[in-house]
Amino acid sequence: KVIRVEEENFAKTIDGGLRIFNDMLAEHKAKGEKTFSGSDAMNPDPDYSSAYVVIATDAGDSGNGFVFTIGRGNDVVVRAIDSMSETLIGRNVEELLDNMRLAWDMFVRDSQLRWLGPEKGVEHMAIGAVLSALWDLKAKRAGKPLWLLLSEMEPEELVATLDFRYLTDALTPQEAIEILRAAQEGKAERIAHLKEVGYPGYSTAAGWLGYSDEKMVRLAKQETEVMGFKQIKLKVGQNLEDDLRRLKLAREAVGPDIAIAVDANQVWDVPQAIEWIGKFKDYDLAWVEEPTCPDDVLGHAAIQKAIDPIPVATGEQMQNRVMYKQYLQAGSFKVMQIDATRVAGPQEIVLEYLLAKKFGVKVCPHAGGVGLCEAISQLAMFDYVSVSGEMEDRVVEYVDNQHEYFVHPTVIKNGRYVAPLAPGNGTEMKLDECMKYLHKD
Repeated sequence: KVIRVEEENFAKTIDGGLRIFNDMLAEHKAKGEKTFSGSDAMNPDPDYSSAYVVIATDAGDSGNGFVFTIGRGNDVVVRAIDSMSETLIGRNVEELLDNMRLAWDMFVRDSQLRWLGPEKGVEHMAIGAVLSALWDLKAKRAGKPLWLLLSEMEPEELVATLDFRYLTDALTPQEAIEILRAAQEGKAERIAHLKEVGYPGYSTAAGWLGYSDEKMVRLAKQETEVMGFKQIKLKVGQNLEDDLRRLKLAREAVGPDIAIAVDANQVWDVPQAIEWIGKFKDYDLAWVEEPTCPDDVLGHAAIQKAIDPIPVATGEQMQNRVMYKQYLQAGSFKVMQIDATRVAGPQEIVLEYLLAKKFGVKVCPHAGGVGLCEAISQLAMFDYVSVSGEMEDRVVEYVDNQHEYFVHPTVIKNGRYVAPLAPGNGTEMKLDECMKYLHKD
């Protein structure tokens, strides 16, 4: 039985300082000058934080999940998770682990929780943390990393955990089974290949808007020449002249064979996006990310049509599977992105990958925040093994932030994510190390 659900509110500035909360006041004690890591046109002062959940059982084991935030509001997510704890405490955990669709329905189809969305926002993200913790426990009990647990489930078994409500005009359960069944061929070879070479990543380390030109160039060279990444990403959208100068410097620094993507973090209106991106045509961009509001399906479609062949990429802040369905139906992007903690856990992410496969759109996940690399890389690896069967034209974002706080941190080798082999979803934190950043009311 579930005997305890713990929620923790961790906050740590990524310039190496602490964030100490006192009622509604926050004091920053930075070690030296702010580094502007994480800064972009929409989010100039992020304070990377984690709403972390542990589901403990009377058998002595536990599962872990989290929601990544950028500071204020982290406590709101923690309280949302806490509001769900009474639903779990005393439940027979085997009943849930044996029927993860029951676990999904218990939260996502709870009419009173659903009223707060529906199926979006803080409650939906909190549900995702709880469901992720249950999947972590399930994988640990199976002695497998989450990507392998999902990959070794029979297609019918996995599809039985998924909620196709609102999706059947685009993807039916039978179509999902057929996609998974088709990927059975060559699965063992792909698992072996993944363990041997890992999954491609790309780096945003050089791209933050607050960096000087010199620091950007130095990091671009380091990430490509030393770390081995074949793609980097720069933040844009604050000042056109700055964007063009930085793009020119970055291209000169990494040469013609390294892909460069840009990310506007939602700052533009549609006409402005089209005009601004038009100035980038000489830089052979891998994609333009989040050009406008993530809820604007038709706006993204208009941008994609206008800037073609430059791909639009978005999905980092897309709130549920229905939005992905609409984006895919409207042809609103050429690169689909997903986030590990924006939606309701692994089941919804599996649906997103199945939708992408149905519509023939590649997925390049968002990562970089606290625990996001550890979490989303497992789902990308599942996709390679069991859905798309492809990874060489796909990449998972990487930023070297806060990996030291995880029991099984992400490992990068030659610009690729090393396939994790430890049981679970990879998000278990070193709580003794994290407690110094605990936000106490």
